[in-house]
Amino acid sequence: MLNASPFALALQAEPMRLPLSFVTIVMVLLVGGGVGWLVAAVLGFARARAFGPSTRWFAFSALCLLIYHIQWFAWVVFGFNERDMERVVYFGGFFNLFVLLGSICAIIGFAQLNKPHED
Repeated sequence: MLNASPFALALQAEPMRLPLSFVTIVMVLLVGGGVGWLVAAVLGFARARAFGPSTRWFAFSALCLLIYHIQWFAWVVFGFNERDMERVVYFGGFFNLFVLLGSICAIIGFAQLNKPHED
């Protein structure tokens, strides 16, 4: 009987190498997204006093998405420094936490927009 477990087959496989273009694209988009959400959070908190509490909730939403981008960098650094892959995968399981929190902040911000603009 053949013992073709996935683990035994994985040991025979060649390690996967990512092309440089993939890494470049991911880094440019990750840094660009982080800078964009940083600008959105700064502008949101700067204008929250003038435009009311709903603007502050949108700024919190932008801050959550900024933290989401920072979390990807933290996960990569943690993955390079940690030998226990189970801990790395567990930490990575929370990758969407700040997207969820950001959506909740945006929903609260939209719910507080109760006065429509009249022309």
